Amino acid sequence: MPIRDDIFALQNEVASWRQTIHANPEVLYETHQTADMVAKLLQSFGADSIETSIGKTGVAATIKGKKSAEPHACVKSVGLRADMDALPLQEQSGVPYSSQNPGKMHACGHDGHTAILLGVAKYLTQNRNFAGTVQLYFQPAEEGGAGAKAMIEDGLLERFPADEVYGLHNMPGLAVGQYATRSGAIMAATDEFEITIHGKGGHAAKPQETIDPIVIGAQLVSSIQSVVSRNRPPLDPAVVSITGFQSGGAFNIIPETAVLRGTVRTLSNDNRLLAEKTIKSLVEGVCSGFGANVDIHYMRNYPVVVNHEKQTDFAGKVAAGIVGEEAVDTNCTPSMGGEDFAYFLEARPGSFMYIGNGASAKLHNPAYDYDDNASAFGMEWFVSLVENRLKS
Repeated sequence: MPIRDDIFALQNEVASWRQTIHANPEVLYETHQTADMVAKLLQSFGADSIETSIGKTGVAATIKGKKSAEPHACVKSVGLRADMDALPLQEQSGVPYSSQNPGKMHACGHDGHTAILLGVAKYLTQNRNFAGTVQLYFQPAEEGGAGAKAMIEDGLLERFPADEVYGLHNMPGLAVGQYATRSGAIMAATDEFEITIHGKGGHAAKPQETIDPIVIGAQLVSSIQSVVSRNRPPLDPAVVSITGFQSGGAFNIIPETAVLRGTVRTLSNDNRLLAEKTIKSLVEGVCSGFGANVDIHYMRNYPVVVNHEKQTDFAGKVAAGIVGEEAVDTNCTPSMGGEDFAYFLEARPGSFMYIGNGASAKLHNPAYDYDDNASAFGMEWFVSLVENRLKS
């Protein structure tokens, strides 16, 4: 089934909402204006129940179908999620609706995701052509704030229960009108570390009297790469990147300390645990060998995004019903980027889908722009998913 006329008819309105959100970006849990806009629109559509301030600034709503559900239906409620927050980035896209908030920008397309789910809400409240309940989750703080976790811990899934959960993300480089997903790990766990090396400072002309933390740090920059090349299963991808090295400030002084920062990306829990254990052991060994002390702060952030097989197979078939099998990649390459929809997929079975955003600049780039033509494909996928999953 191609995109229905009623959804195409919503595109201009959805684009208007999206561009308003884009011009007024809010980061992390500061999404007060966006959440207020979402709640007011949901109320105007006639959503059956709306609640705000879930997980600080999250919004949730319920829409009930007009059809009767089978008494023994295995799926009686479906949750759909969109993220609302922007990034701390100065926009350089040059679009007429550019950010009016300096240093903040929707450079990941969450404005598009929110507008898509608002369009879905309007369509579903007008038609209600399903049996059961749809829960809509508008989430803050995906960009590093674990807003999904905050909403879940605040009782979201008890107050707005769903048997299955589904989310989407736009993808530059994938043509508008195409979809991509995969069963199993689709996005990586995103851990971070900070290593503080405590050496012994002194005169740069007398290095023999010091314990040089810069030399030790340089050794660690090289050695930590062996975590990927020599300490993990070769068919289980991982990335370890040192992203910061700070020490010293004078040309004739060997400093007391050096600080290394970095990130670890893994696609399985076993590999995640192995990487953490190996890095800690390696760092302690190298520093001990040089006679230095070390503090290691290892932060376990977003888990691996693991799509459930049954729900992902269903999600792919729904997409193929819209654009044809040739436009749906059901075995896409996993991304080493992170996404806190992982917390939803740990709590409920479900799936995460990429939708094409064409030739835009890449995500998190100051020149990025969301293509409003993509919204119809996001809306149709969500609506078709609901109507096929919640049949009478």
